[in-house]
Amino acid sequence: MRSFIATGRVAAASPRARMIHSLLAGAALLAGVAALPQAAAARDIVAFSPNVEPGTIVISARQRKLFLVVRPGVAMRYAVAVPKAGKEWSGAASIDGKYVNPDWSPPPVVRADHPELPNFIPGGSPRNPMGVRALTLDRFQVAIHGTTNRMRASVGTAASYGCIRMLNEDVADLYDRVSVGTPVMMMP
Repeated sequence: MRSFIATGRVAAASPRARMIHSLLAGAALLAGVAALPQAAAARDIVAFSPNVEPGTIVISARQRKLFLVVRPGVAMRYAVAVPKAGKEWSGAASIDGKYVNPDWSPPPVVRADHPELPNFIPGGSPRNPMGVRALTLDRFQVAIHGTTNRMRASVGTAASYGCIRMLNEDVADLYDRVSVGTPVMMMP
């Protein structure tokens, strides 16, 4: 049994526009404006292997990035949290369910490490670690999902029990772009 019940404008930027964007981002960091917590990081368009079929999700555990291939040689890049040591997985999967504000019950492995957790957290609760959207995979108790405000800082790290964790604004963006059956490749 599962432990959960579970658009922004995109344009290809010119090299000059990317350079200006990078310079502005660097200036913002230097000015101390580094954290704009609700600004989605999902809108990065990057070059990607032309051998990957459009519509495929590729997750790089090493890079801690999820790529949605949008056309041959081009992908959207999202920052993610990946499974922590001992919980890693790799290989092929596919999306087998899509859920808005999914409920969550801690699976036994999480309960063992965190007995203080309640047995059930309803969808929409600010304490629900599934966040605003979940894309379940055809692997036991694994999903691509959002997060709580408290756990936002974990995105970009190896922190999960097998799931792929995204910022809520990013998983909502991805959710709208994919469907049940979307292929997913997890790379080490």
